[in-house]
Amino acid sequence: MKRSDGFNARRLRSQEYRSWPLRLGSVIGAVLFVGGMLLFIAGLVSLFGRGEALGALAAEDAATAALVLGLLLLGSGAIVWRWCRRRVRQSSDLSLSPKLMKRRD
Repeated sequence: MKRSDGFNARRLRSQEYRSWPLRLGSVIGAVLFVGGMLLFIAGLVSLFGRGEALGALAAEDAATAALVLGLLLLGSGAIVWRWCRRRVRQSSDLSLSPKLMKRRD
């Protein structure tokens, strides 16, 4: 005879967490990534001498600063976006031991 007095199925599942902050973080990471890409491209164009239309960014020092800042934003945006997406997509399977799921012959 099975005893089910103290059994609670909710204990077997991992606790759900709110995913809205992580979704917002992934959007912010994507925006940082796109902004970094645009800044990086503007810095490259300005360094190769085609930056007359960019105004103050046409100077070599400003172009180098834009290039470095674009790379930093690009890298940080990619890291934040990937970290948040990985956390959102974590599985919420049962928290059982793998030994318990084995077949017994």
